[in-house]
Amino acid sequence: MAVRICTIGFTKKRADTFFALLKSAGVKRLIDTRLNNVSQLAGFAKRDDLEYFLREICGIEYLHEPLLAPTQEMLDDYRKRKGDWKEYERQFLDLIARRRIDEVLSPQLFDDACLLCSEETPEHCHRRLVVEYLKEKWTSVDVEHLV
Repeated sequence: MAVRICTIGFTKKRADTFFALLKSAGVKRLIDTRLNNVSQLAGFAKRDDLEYFLREICGIEYLHEPLLAPTQEMLDDYRKRKGDWKEYERQFLDLIARRRIDEVLSPQLFDDACLLCSEETPEHCHRRLVVEYLKEKWTSVDVEHLV
């Protein structure tokens, strides 16, 4: 049986849209892949608020998993110093391979889960890189990007 993993970003989404997407997708657990999840700029997606809203509105469990986040240096190089996406992608894939996320974290943790990051779409976001990496390592993974 396939492990089903969704991904979602909160930027440029209203709270009602965000929670409706998660609910309609049947998500059971939201896995926060952000390095910084307490920023005031995150609005409704700030860690403590998000955990409360997920539980109360959708009955969804919240989990922050730093093993799935980039390092601060990688983020700064890419965002603040206008780094190259291909280089960021290469560095991030190397990082999660060194962290052995496919061995350290179980497929059951990800089944019917949704990976969260701030990016609006998955194209230039590490959440997409995580699910593609896991799809390569595990026998059967179905991916759905909630946009």
